Amino acid sequence: MPGIRTTVSERSVRMPGFVYLASQSPRRAQLLDQLGIAHAPLLPAPDEDAEALEAIDGHETPAHYVQRVTALKLDAALARLAQRSLDLAPVLCADTTVAIGNRILGKPADAHDARRMLQLLSGTTHEVHTAVAIQHGRRAEKREAILSTSRVRFAAWTDTQIDAYVAGGEPMGKAGAYAVQGRAAAFIEHMEGSYSGIMGLPMYETAHLLRCAGFKL
Repeated sequence: MPGIRTTVSERSVRMPGFVYLASQSPRRAQLLDQLGIAHAPLLPAPDEDAEALEAIDGHETPAHYVQRVTALKLDAALARLAQRSLDLAPVLCADTTVAIGNRILGKPADAHDARRMLQLLSGTTHEVHTAVAIQHGRRAEKREAILSTSRVRFAAWTDTQIDAYVAGGEPMGKAGAYAVQGRAAAFIEHMEGSYSGIMGLPMYETAHLLRCAGFKL
């Protein structure tokens, strides 16, 4: 994974009792709530091209891709923290991708792209990779990262079922064009791994990283 590149001030402060969440995902915020962790959003400014960080390099594996993107997003969040002169606190970032073999299925660009992804996933087993990273320490000098990989098998979807699901809007903004906690659950035949990881923030692994950052769980 890329090394630490941050301009966060090296002033020594006592660690507050909260974590910055560098994610716009309401699901990740809900999962942190479930862990009992106070958190504050650390989101991109309107002029930041956050989506550019998710560009796919065709020569990397899905696992490497999701870890690289998470590291880049964390770097961007740390720069944001410094630029806004916010109080220093641990910064948590995560990214999720769906893959069939080495084929990465990110967020659909539009309804047509969502249908394409769901047709690929229909009747097959795919992997869901979620990388999580946290930057912490008295001077934000420490970084911990972890990867969660799960396997999901979908039953076959008919074109009518895919069209109805896409029309409902749930696939948009979701890796692989589906939400495991939503209507797509009706088509999941089998699952191995972390349910919360498929949602976007693996609870067990995230709890480990939070403990490394000094939180008591």
